[in-house]
Amino acid sequence: MKEKETTTIYGIRAVIEAIQNNETIDKIYVQKGLSGQLIQELQQKTKSGEYNLSYVPVEKLNRLVKGNHQGVVAKISPVSFSTIEEIVEKALEKETAPLFLLLDQIDDVRNFGAIIRTAECCGVDGIIIPKKGGAPVTADTVKTSAGAIFNIPLIKVDHIKDAIYYMQASGIKVVAATEKTDALLYSTDLTQPLALIMGNEGKGISDSVLKLADEKAKLPMEGSIGSLNVSVACGAFLYEVVRQRL
Repeated sequence: MKEKETTTIYGIRAVIEAIQNNETIDKIYVQKGLSGQLIQELQQKTKSGEYNLSYVPVEKLNRLVKGNHQGVVAKISPVSFSTIEEIVEKALEKETAPLFLLLDQIDDVRNFGAIIRTAECCGVDGIIIPKKGGAPVTADTVKTSAGAIFNIPLIKVDHIKDAIYYMQASGIKVVAATEKTDALLYSTDLTQPLALIMGNEGKGISDSVLKLADEKAKLPMEGSIGSLNVSVACGAFLYEVVRQRL
């Protein structure tokens, strides 16, 4: 994956031109209540659902940029994205069992970056995130990943459920990291082709995603706090995969 600068662009025409030039746009912020011919053109170009649009108050846009944003600001991702088909096919061709991460609505960019860093160290074949609702790829993500983000494929899907169905159809077991189970991580077989789901920092894995998992597993918790930071928990899970596969 080739490194690019993280770029913020603003102005309706500038964002439209970025779309037309096939830039990897991570998120588009649009002022609430905005109208006019140009904004209609932008909405037309983004109606496929491929782009992550967020309708926000003008104050949010004013904090993002200092110039005349015309009610539209976009973040161009510093990385390009792979497709789930190409990364699964490539991983299945390897001699070792594939290992994937599915991140369900991870919000914090630093958690996201820390997870990417650990994943790269543990030989993860790809990280799948939703097009909407998750943390964007920002300069902070890149920094926290210590550059690992450029060494591991990232994939965006319409919904994490789509990725689960595809993994299962490809013979890859899907394991959810959740407190909503009695099964401990250390008694779960992680040696076969595997996709691990990690959930949102506060809400965990959404119920609709959780029910699709082949298995659920949790870490033993001895203290009074009921959960770990998601990047720490992800590290514990990934290194148990590494341990079992040694």
